[in-house]
Amino acid sequence: MIVNVVECLSGAQRAKGLVVIVDVFRSTTLGCFLAAGGVAEYIVTDSLDRARAMAAERGGKVIGELVDVPPREFDYLNSPALIEKADIRGETLIHVTNAGTRGLMVCENADEVVMGSFVNARAVVDYVLAKQPEVVTLVAMGTGGVMRAQEDMMCAMYIKNEIEGYPNSFKTLKKFLHDVDTAAKFFDDAREDCPEEDFDLCMDLDRFDFILKGEPVEGGVRLERVDVPARETA
Repeated sequence: MIVNVVECLSGAQRAKGLVVIVDVFRSTTLGCFLAAGGVAEYIVTDSLDRARAMAAERGGKVIGELVDVPPREFDYLNSPALIEKADIRGETLIHVTNAGTRGLMVCENADEVVMGSFVNARAVVDYVLAKQPEVVTLVAMGTGGVMRAQEDMMCAMYIKNEIEGYPNSFKTLKKFLHDVDTAAKFFDDAREDCPEEDFDLCMDLDRFDFILKGEPVEGGVRLERVDVPARETA
């Protein structure tokens, strides 16, 4: 098995094999919280206009975060902490963000696309090891899909190390990520859309025992929950 790590939208476009899209702060983390919260249908897309149109067609709501778009334009915000407090059971949600949701839509060379983050890292690893694909590509989506984000690269490397049997130090990693520039929004009192609790929720390692597998639909990608049995270890 060959495990590659690539970055940003350009990396997602050329990603091959079993592709794992990683956007820790917060798109692929939030996806897991949505699935755990009982959504009936969860679809990602790449623009607010398209998200609104898809929501109108399906009787759904729009969730997300976009540069220069006020939070009031969304029905739900891109926040695990806020979603935990909401009742989303049975809802159809259309998710649009700056990087993660767009990354899922451009993997034209992939055999299969799944969402990955720290919150379901073990499930991603177990899923990969059970399937044994020839190639795995971990895509660290980065800021806006164009610039490296430490949390995405470190999560991709963490998953790669776990797949290949190399040691990880999550405690050290979490301590470092607390102070990176992309985490500053969680500690900014002016950002009501970024509660401080989001940092700890995004870093809640192995909280969920499932992956989210993408299937293309018109205008987006539908994510389906796939429960992953824990792998037996010696």
